[in-house]
Amino acid sequence: MVFVPEKFIVRMDFVPKKTVILGYDAVSPLGTELAAQWQRAMKGDCGVGPLTRFALPPDFPVRVAGEVADIDIRPYTFLQPREMAHWTSPIFKYALLVVYRALEASGVSITPSIAPRVAVTFSSAVGGLDAVLSADRLMVAENKMPHPFTNPNSCINMVTGKVSILTGATGPICSTITACATGITSLIVGEMLLQRNMADVVIGGAVDFPLVEPIVAGFATMNGAYRPKEGQIHEPPEKTSRPFSVNRRGFVVSEGAGAIIIATDDFARAHGLKPQIELAGWGMTSDAGHFVAPKLQTVQRCVAETITNAGIKPHDIDAVNAHATSTKIGDKVEADALANIFGKNIPPVSANKSQIGHAMGASSAIEAIFAMEGMRGDVLLPTINYLPDPEITLDCVAEGARKLKQEFVLKNAFGFGGCNSCIILRRIE
Repeated sequence: MVFVPEKFIVRMDFVPKKTVILGYDAVSPLGTELAAQWQRAMKGDCGVGPLTRFALPPDFPVRVAGEVADIDIRPYTFLQPREMAHWTSPIFKYALLVVYRALEASGVSITPSIAPRVAVTFSSAVGGLDAVLSADRLMVAENKMPHPFTNPNSCINMVTGKVSILTGATGPICSTITACATGITSLIVGEMLLQRNMADVVIGGAVDFPLVEPIVAGFATMNGAYRPKEGQIHEPPEKTSRPFSVNRRGFVVSEGAGAIIIATDDFARAHGLKPQIELAGWGMTSDAGHFVAPKLQTVQRCVAETITNAGIKPHDIDAVNAHATSTKIGDKVEADALANIFGKNIPPVSANKSQIGHAMGASSAIEAIFAMEGMRGDVLLPTINYLPDPEITLDCVAEGARKLKQEFVLKNAFGFGGCNSCIILRRIE
């Protein structure tokens, strides 16, 4: 018989637990320090600019992007230059940075005694495909074999593994990939682990740096990424991301990372932590329809089930942080779902992608962080570049940041393949 120490036993008592947010951090096109990003966001600034990640041929269809500024890794002892030289995809240094800072903000120290009860669901939708592309080009141009770290860089679950290695977390580990909903799905799966008593703390969130030639061009050829109409001059980059607007022309591909630390309320209390936000409910559905076009019925059901799961009614929701990518059909389906659920009393809606573009799987994690910052400060971020669409009736906070006390906020996230994930965030007084 193998002896299992008591602290390693998974206890399945199935008693519902309150899930709380202990800390978070993000990098986005608005900056690499969260406080500075928040200040810019409240001012209505936009992080979208010219696409500079690679040389643009004259006929390349996409010319704008939401790029994250480079960081100097030398001040961070956990990002040693010699070690990070192997991890060439930017997803790794930014993922480790936001996780490290989120843990600092949370007040959680992952000691050997609690490490087995710390899970990791931090993930990526795109991963390090840039590493494979670089290796392929080198083989074609110079007949050189790939660097030994090429495959580890491109393995999507490796970012989850690297987070585990950085933090010492030895609880359940899972890469939750649901396209553009990945960040929110990571929190939902993490909450499942907490409820099943398989963990006390979960490191969730996502990272994506998809500004790679074939990925960006591929979004253009499928009419997803922003580009002006045929024959129309190129617009200022900061005006190109315009969710829910009548003149929306597709999403602006961007970069970013967001880490969110969740835990049981029991854990927080036992460690003297005082969270301000609760993960009050969630919902997940699958469209089982088109591979990219969302389906109203299942999107609407996801939102409705999320509200029910939180034990509240639609009228309790104070604000909505929308998915809102700026695509014609996507924005319309989300708006129709809100109209069907809330009727004439749709809460005010913030569309953060108007300011930061679409960071793929990381977008929903970053946006959830912005929503929580707003809840803590009684602020709703604006939806910039908004020009009303007569087919969409929403209060998009177009006048600028708005002062509003919020107890319950609905965060929507929808991804390719019909992956729908929504959560309810609750302010704890």
